Amino acid sequence: MSQFPPAIIGIAEIHEAIAATRPDDECIIFRDKRLTWSDVTTRTRQLANYFGSQGLGCKTVREKLNGWESGQDHVAIYLHNGNEYLETMLGAFKARVAPFNVNYRYVAEELQYLLQDSNAAACVIHSRFAPLLAEIRAELPNLRVILQVPDASDNPLMDGAVWYEEALSRSSTDKPSGGYHGDDLYILYTGGTTGMPKGVLWRNADAVVECFGGSKTSRTVEEFVTEAAGNFRALPSPPFMHGAGHWIAMRTWLAGGTIIVQSQPDRLDADDIWGLIEKEKANFLLIVGDAFARPLLDGLATSTRDLSSLLSILSGGAPLSAHLKVEFHQYLPSVMLVDGLGSSEAGGQLSQVASGDSSTTGSFPMAPQNHILSEDLTSELQAGHEGLGWLAKSGRLALGYLNDEVKTKKTYPIVDGVRYVVPGDRARLTAEMMIEVHGRDSVTINSGGEKIFAEEVEAAVKAHPDVYDCVVTGRPSERWGNEVVAVVRLKAGASTTEASLLEVAQKYIARFKLPKQFVFVETVVRSPAGKADYRWAKQIAIDAAN
Repeated sequence: MSQFPPAIIGIAEIHEAIAATRPDDECIIFRDKRLTWSDVTTRTRQLANYFGSQGLGCKTVREKLNGWESGQDHVAIYLHNGNEYLETMLGAFKARVAPFNVNYRYVAEELQYLLQDSNAAACVIHSRFAPLLAEIRAELPNLRVILQVPDASDNPLMDGAVWYEEALSRSSTDKPSGGYHGDDLYILYTGGTTGMPKGVLWRNADAVVECFGGSKTSRTVEEFVTEAAGNFRALPSPPFMHGAGHWIAMRTWLAGGTIIVQSQPDRLDADDIWGLIEKEKANFLLIVGDAFARPLLDGLATSTRDLSSLLSILSGGAPLSAHLKVEFHQYLPSVMLVDGLGSSEAGGQLSQVASGDSSTTGSFPMAPQNHILSEDLTSELQAGHEGLGWLAKSGRLALGYLNDEVKTKKTYPIVDGVRYVVPGDRARLTAEMMIEVHGRDSVTINSGGEKIFAEEVEAAVKAHPDVYDCVVTGRPSERWGNEVVAVVRLKAGASTTEASLLEVAQKYIARFKLPKQFVFVETVVRSPAGKADYRWAKQIAIDAAN
């Protein structure tokens, strides 16, 4: 039986209530599509009713399940950014089907693992990905419904699939008979950059508050509608298959705003992003750390666009280096720059507003529901404690990992009767009530008896003016056990020496943390969401030693 009290209000019910107050306002802008709130309500109801007509829905109510169990059918969203991605999320909630994200860069083996692990019953897919899905289709006996969205690939409809728009056109616009339930699941698969991806199970009503940025005090639909009174026009530039991307999209809807989708969703096109901000008068831009910031700043260097509508830039999902915050303020002095820290397992946790030339990275003001737990997870550490602990969160948390009781209980421990989530960040709470985040334990390098966090070494190397991007990893060493290696991409036309890189880096980190080698590459491999691929970096470092 579930240990969790019933959730309150889910995203589907809130969205329809807001839509009733602004049916003709713009809800999603994508290329030549300008869909109103009424349009999106109609289309997502049609999608939900189509899913229902195919026998998809909720089979076992939440109260009868453990946190790592699902009683619903699951729909894989295998799409680039576009209105169809967000419609599928919302339509799935309306059908009582649990949506989950698919990394569209996966090769056949990875895709097969994901769709088998999730036991996907349905998939909404762009045509360009259809051949890869067809390749593994025979290994997915539970995959019964496939909706295909046409794209520039012009690939034909795969066997057994239905065109997305055709499915909508043959379905009712009535509110689905099953109703909308806040207890129903929202599933977020982790990136899998250090291990196999796992599906984090959230009740969507909890995700409304902890992931999508809904009010923590609103308890009725009417209160959520009252909160949705602003003129919020947001451009989330990361792929929606990354949590930060669709979290901000949902946050925009909860604010009663308009989601602007980039015209070139298969790559980061700085001119496209800045052009849309100017054209559509966007006031909010989401990016993911340095991997997004650097090309966008390069675009600003030659831009004469009117970006006066832009009020705020949020970096979520990866750290934004302090020197890049300063550079943003040189071009956009009135824009508020915010670093956000969160995870698939915890939702949003901490934020920091950049302050001109004194901008920092990795240090956040203490916020409610955040804690530092001891290394053995038996107690909470108090402000000023010298040692590192685990960054943790309490309150409305995810239920657990799909079909993984052991990992669920490890990541969501109960300490002194309180349930926490411990995503894996090592941190300390200073006497000044600042949380210093040192980095993910999963990418910690144990070298010569010392723990070295990859992220802090990356930040130190990136401070060099010739460095465009950097990923730090460890590789086996007879002397040190493991040694630190920096995989570096230099700026175009730049040339520098390892001595110069070390000279700058040692201004920010202790000497024992400095890289033992720098490996220079043409391109640093990252996920489409800007996440570092540490498995790739480690192989590059190992190859460089041979």
